Amino acid sequence: MSDTRLSVAEAHALVSAALTASKTAPDNATVVADALIGAELAGQGGHGLRRVPAYAAQAKAGKVNGHATPTATRIRPGAVSVDAALGFAYPALDLASRELVEITPVQGIAAAGIRRSHHAGVAGLAVETLAEKGLVALLFSNAPAAIAPWGGRRALFGTDPIAFACPTAGGAPIVVDVSMSKVARGRIMAANQKQEPIPEGWALDADGMPTTDAKAALGGTMVPLGDAKGTALALMVELLCAGLTGANYAYEQSSFFDAEGDAPGTGQLLIAIDPEAFGGAHALDRFAAMAAMVAGTEGARLPGSRRQAIRDRLRRDGLQVETALVKEIELLAAG
Repeated sequence: MSDTRLSVAEAHALVSAALTASKTAPDNATVVADALIGAELAGQGGHGLRRVPAYAAQAKAGKVNGHATPTATRIRPGAVSVDAALGFAYPALDLASRELVEITPVQGIAAAGIRRSHHAGVAGLAVETLAEKGLVALLFSNAPAAIAPWGGRRALFGTDPIAFACPTAGGAPIVVDVSMSKVARGRIMAANQKQEPIPEGWALDADGMPTTDAKAALGGTMVPLGDAKGTALALMVELLCAGLTGANYAYEQSSFFDAEGDAPGTGQLLIAIDPEAFGGAHALDRFAAMAAMVAGTEGARLPGSRRQAIRDRLRRDGLQVETALVKEIELLAAG
């Protein structure tokens, strides 16, 4: 399979054009393109350009409102309710982040609950942005049903990512980004698009049997991270993202991968903490001390440490994208 190399600017312009031609407002298209290119630069291609055809189809069908404008309501001094208005998640997450950057230094801690949302992509990007502004951040996001309760067969929970980031004195933020499935569902989607098998242990088919067939995996359930512990965490995320915010639970959502059905109506909970409120002026030094201990341990790697190296390389060398996908996006951009 041949690849095409695109500069970051070329890729961003192509994604923006494809979405704008697919019933999406230019400002929303720009924000979504930022997120998808950000995913590529983080080494998470399953949440990157491969999402463009599905996003465009959903916008054209009205499953996601490409012209939606999210709104924020400060319901308590440290609590913000964000309505994504059945649009893309990224403008709503940006709005939530701006609100928290303003509120958190005053309140010490603040949270934004997002409802009527969509695919949140690489969860680590949102918390990393807040960490770069000096805040500790956590993001919980739910997604369409893909994981069954431990011992069951019916998918009730999404892959439901949890992300955490904190700043460090004189260094890059620490970023933790984990999905409640053993692997991200986007990797199975990518394998299905390439008609490639997946490793055993990633997913189960509709009968609850292990499978290496990506298409069968998409029709079945994901193997949870940490077995029963993973499903317990997924339940927690569902309660925080949907029970708390009024968004849809995973089992009430339609797919992110096609234009069929109603809007998914996902939820996210974004929490920000001012480190000086608890740890004083030395908090960032303490974070840096732990980071140094992990990084200095033989054979260990600090979570998030590879991101900057990947970004630098891709910004320099460009993105390698399957030629067939580039052509598909180019057709969308041409209208």
